[in-house]
Amino acid sequence: MQSENIENSLNLSCGSAILIEQSTGKILYEHNIHEQLRPASVTKIMTILLIMEAIDSGKINYSDQIPCSENASSMGGSQIWLDTKETLSVDEMLKAICVVSANDCTVAMAEYLAGSEENFVMQMNAKAKELGMNDTTFKNCHGIDEDGHVSSSYDIALMSRELLEKHPDIKKYTTIYMDSLRDGKSELVNTNKLIKNYRGATGLKTGSTSLALYNLSASATRDNLSLIAVILKAPSTKDRFSEATKLLDYGFANYSCKNFATKGELIKDVPVSKGSASSVSAILASNSSILLKKGNDNNIVQNINLPESVTAPISAGDKLGEISYLLNDETIATVDIIAKDSIDKMNFANMTKFIFKSWIS
Repeated sequence: MQSENIENSLNLSCGSAILIEQSTGKILYEHNIHEQLRPASVTKIMTILLIMEAIDSGKINYSDQIPCSENASSMGGSQIWLDTKETLSVDEMLKAICVVSANDCTVAMAEYLAGSEENFVMQMNAKAKELGMNDTTFKNCHGIDEDGHVSSSYDIALMSRELLEKHPDIKKYTTIYMDSLRDGKSELVNTNKLIKNYRGATGLKTGSTSLALYNLSASATRDNLSLIAVILKAPSTKDRFSEATKLLDYGFANYSCKNFATKGELIKDVPVSKGSASSVSAILASNSSILLKKGNDNNIVQNINLPESVTAPISAGDKLGEISYLLNDETIATVDIIAKDSIDKMNFANMTKFIFKSWIS
């Protein structure tokens, strides 16, 4: 992630803050982003990420029943008072973790996935290393204060982005404001008040302890632009929400995400020589969007580089050319143009077929 704004021009009162664009990871605002602070329950973003990886890889299912150990039931702090005699499904556990930050459910899931919380924390730290979270050391899976359990707003933005980009289904849970468990007996109200009060909010996780103060990783999407704002060590719960709102508002006011290309979009049919077909459809190989400062949207120039004709044989997916987008003479995006279908080289058999088809038509 590269930085654009290096000063605390928004006069935030929190200890550390960052705003990034989700799809590119580009930093739009920063304030002490590498300071190692206590993450509190924002820690659970990594726990949720590992749970979602296990679900999406087929290791576990949403319907699997999760038991509760004595250790899990004794966690304290935010909880739904799990009983060692009951089980909850993965779906219910995720709901409790994402909506009310349940420590008992977090530990029960960690033990189920890795055999013990200690093993799970090793997996959390391995994933942190893989993501380049160099300011982070996890000592537990829930975020209750422990010496040496630290992270930074930059690192929290990294893991938040990984969760939202790779496992978008998590938004089914992180956007719940009110719900219930145990046939309505356990009421759940989201600790993240932005879910109710901020247009386009998609999540993500709150955290607070007496030492960590008030933390938040807040995500929102408007008009195809997705942002993640992280606030650490805000002096009050009101401040963490107002400062995250200030960051998100800044991003939406100043930036837009422009889609240039849609995967599979037809550019043109290119003539084919010596082929079993007279032309091949030239299509875009991938989607492409770019983050722009507002006002630059109309200054984009498009250049298509395609040969007038191609020679068979051609395989589906072969690169035929490329399309580039320029802003102020600088290339800001390039997308390959590829063959939609395979075209065989003309031989006696398909030549006869071609002549017969032409004659019939």
